[in-house]
Amino acid sequence: MTKPTPADRTVFRTCPLCEATCGLQIEVRDGVVKRIRGDQDDVFSSGFICPKGSTLKQLHEDPDRLRKPLVRRGVDDDGAPVFEEVDWDEAFRVVEEKLSDVRERHGAAAIGVYLGNPNAHLLGAVTHTRPFLKALGSRSLFSASTVDQMPRHVASGYLYGSGASVPVPDMDRTDLFVLLGANPFVSNGSMCTAPGFPDRVDAVRERGGRVIVIDPRRTRTAEAADLHLSIRPGTDAALLAAITHHLISTDQVSMGRVAALVDGRSELAEAVENFTADWAAGVTGIDADQIRALADEIGAAKSAAVYGRIGTTTVEFGTLTTWLLDVIAILTGNLDEPGGIMFPRSAIERVRPPRPGRQFRVGRWASRVSGRPEVQGELPAADMPDEILVPGDGQLKMMFTCAGNPVLSCPDGDRMDEAFASLDAMVSVDIYLNETTRHADVILPPPSSLEKSHYDINFYGLSIRNIANFSAAVFDSEAMTEEDIYAKLTLIALSRGVDANPEIVHEQMARELLAAETEVDGSPLAARNVDELLDQLADGSGSVRIVDAMLRTGPYGDQFGANANGLSVSKLRENPHGIDLGALEPRIPDLLNTMDDRIGLFAGPFLEELARLEARSTEWAMDGRLRLVGRRHLRSNNSWMHNLEVLVRGQARCTLQINPADAAELGIADGIDAVVRSRVGQVVAAVEVTESVMPGVVSLPHGWGHDMAGAKMDVARRYAGVNSNVLTDPAAVDPLSGTAVLNAIPVEVVPA
Repeated sequence: MTKPTPADRTVFRTCPLCEATCGLQIEVRDGVVKRIRGDQDDVFSSGFICPKGSTLKQLHEDPDRLRKPLVRRGVDDDGAPVFEEVDWDEAFRVVEEKLSDVRERHGAAAIGVYLGNPNAHLLGAVTHTRPFLKALGSRSLFSASTVDQMPRHVASGYLYGSGASVPVPDMDRTDLFVLLGANPFVSNGSMCTAPGFPDRVDAVRERGGRVIVIDPRRTRTAEAADLHLSIRPGTDAALLAAITHHLISTDQVSMGRVAALVDGRSELAEAVENFTADWAAGVTGIDADQIRALADEIGAAKSAAVYGRIGTTTVEFGTLTTWLLDVIAILTGNLDEPGGIMFPRSAIERVRPPRPGRQFRVGRWASRVSGRPEVQGELPAADMPDEILVPGDGQLKMMFTCAGNPVLSCPDGDRMDEAFASLDAMVSVDIYLNETTRHADVILPPPSSLEKSHYDINFYGLSIRNIANFSAAVFDSEAMTEEDIYAKLTLIALSRGVDANPEIVHEQMARELLAAETEVDGSPLAARNVDELLDQLADGSGSVRIVDAMLRTGPYGDQFGANANGLSVSKLRENPHGIDLGALEPRIPDLLNTMDDRIGLFAGPFLEELARLEARSTEWAMDGRLRLVGRRHLRSNNSWMHNLEVLVRGQARCTLQINPADAAELGIADGIDAVVRSRVGQVVAAVEVTESVMPGVVSLPHGWGHDMAGAKMDVARRYAGVNSNVLTDPAAVDPLSGTAVLNAIPVEVVPA
């Protein structure tokens, strides 16, 4: 519970709906939201806002958003699930019964967890899911990371020693900005926190720089660029390997400051010897002279930031592609330098004395059925159906889904749906009764975004400037917040019972964090009394107190009085528009956590991946099949935002885009329905003939298909669309990261 607040007020907070962290000005009149607009005084976004940010009012007031826990009470005559609203105590009693029963009969290995994308945007989920997972004692963790960005973490792990060391484009200072498989004019940026991304791209050109977009679609970002190069889906690694070859063969390598720390240059030259521009032209569809010109421009630029996103990570060679992006930055002296790609320093980053590095590892355990390796503590999301449906030791019998809808967002959606329907027990933490949670025995709904505090723990670690901003709740709520829900689930998993107080978990987490700081030699908190420090933490929920502890012991923190001008939640509350901590600064070698504090280009299996890329290129010589890619709309961010009328009304979004030349050859006209078939499934979608996709490519957006019985999202049902992940092949993954291949899917298209 938060303290009562005035009925009329203006509140400033950070938008939690995507990675951009835009500041919002929220006007409340008579206890309800009257208007939401961009905060002109926000130190980072300066008033920028996209259409999604202004709809927090509609999301808060959505009648389909769950306000109380639901417990399944059977099915109706049509076979649809019947749910009953219950109080929190009853809901947790059912959770305890289900969990105890599965554990007793099958053991902890029979329990799995799926963490959806929204968890990264929810403060309580970020702080409190880890102790919950530890208490469950299962290794079957799945998340949206393996249908999104896991290749970025793996490449960073091998190169820099930590999957959390993610370089971002220093776009505010670069002279050349190259974007592959990214459309930030629509998505607002990803794995690169930059509010007002379109304005920042325009600013590159206004100061005399250049912007180049490489994408199979002529996106809004491509339209705003100086140059757009159409590339065959899934072949970005071939293009980047050819750029690497050209830079080396034309003696355009100038590593700059990091040169003395890089191992493997001679091996790299030999490994890319066959990846010429002429070879890459036949694979990518980009003219060889254009590839050479692009490489020359990157090599000659005063500074260059080459950035790849979901179009480069959700493909067969996603990790190799990501690694090559960093290799090019290293070769051209653009790693860890202004205007290149740099490493943020988050305000909650742990400050530790130098310590021995470690070898980045994957495969500490593996999927039971496919044998695919664990990566970053997770198994591939594509493996979930097999782990649930295939009998044998360790077969999953119970799942927890946390703010996710894998039936629509993960590969082979029909089989994913079948798998969840077969479980002995299922618990979901979610605000909607959606296509996945309809299979749950219990749904535990946290409050709306306006009813809880917010701090972007994850995204300030990916920010193009070092920023800190804290948001208090706008409204009070009787609902349990994420931190209380996960704390309660943690206590149940530890057999402490449903009556145990979540404060036990909150205090223990804060105590462990502060105790670790007092044990660091040379720390301002060395040998301080932990109980005294706990008493000084900010008032607020469990996650707020943890954020306060992290801020105060972080690189800009007040160190509980040792640094009078340092950060704390109290100081951020006094600065509702945020605090700008400055531009990114070079961090290598201090940032490195590798075994020898060096950057080994081939610390990972990239020689083998380059060989595999060369072998696969023969098969890519176009087999005559179309390649399916996804797309996103400015008013859409994952499946749960499709239940807001203001965002989905108007022209249909879930259309199959196809090039006019392909449409003519296939006898397909604009507006008709077409069947799209892949190896694993088929859908029927309305056709949109457009030159925005290159020949040989078709495009469907993700996250649609809201026509399943039992889901209670009435607006989404009226704009149902089709589930593109029915077409996604679970057998196709990037082998280094386990990431599903959601783009460049071979398909056939025929009139319906």
